[in-house]
Amino acid sequence: MVPESAYVAPSAVLSGAVVLGERARVLHGAVLSAEDGEIRVGSDVVIMEHALIRGRARHPVTVGDAVLIGPHSHVNGATIEDEVFVATGASLFPGSVAGTGAELRINSVLHVASRLEPGAVLPIGWIAAGDPATLFSPDRHDELWELQRTLEFPEVVYGVPRGTTMREIMARQTRFYGAHQDDRILEDPPER
Repeated sequence: MVPESAYVAPSAVLSGAVVLGERARVLHGAVLSAEDGEIRVGSDVVIMEHALIRGRARHPVTVGDAVLIGPHSHVNGATIEDEVFVATGASLFPGSVAGTGAELRINSVLHVASRLEPGAVLPIGWIAAGDPATLFSPDRHDELWELQRTLEFPEVVYGVPRGTTMREIMARQTRFYGAHQDDRILEDPPER
């Protein structure tokens, strides 16, 4: 659903169960893919160029009011509360929550099933993991891995236990994404 007060650039893609709030703006090249799970975007939200937002069946996306999602950012099955700033290249993974007023700076990562507290700042290139999140600089990978391992990325993202082979994971993924193999391009897409 796209309200009359919203704007979606001609080169943006909204697919599946996407609901935009009043005065939402989706800029060129942004993709909102809600074929596997809903995406709900609040009012006065700007989704900048080439951002990817993906809803998941077990982790729909919710974006609060007055949020900026920067260019080339990746929001995958996450919750973003009100007044959050998501900078260029930041990533939020399934089950993660960015609390009200939080800032995710350039190329930062909010890991699966992790919660960034309201008002927290995730510095440039840093990773937040856990609930509540612990912040790790890029040079603390070994410490991060000790916590990250307990978050069960394969289970949260793919629904499989750790140790499942890539062959099995990718067979599932290719079946899922093959659902559009027979899609066709509409000559005159319907008015939004």
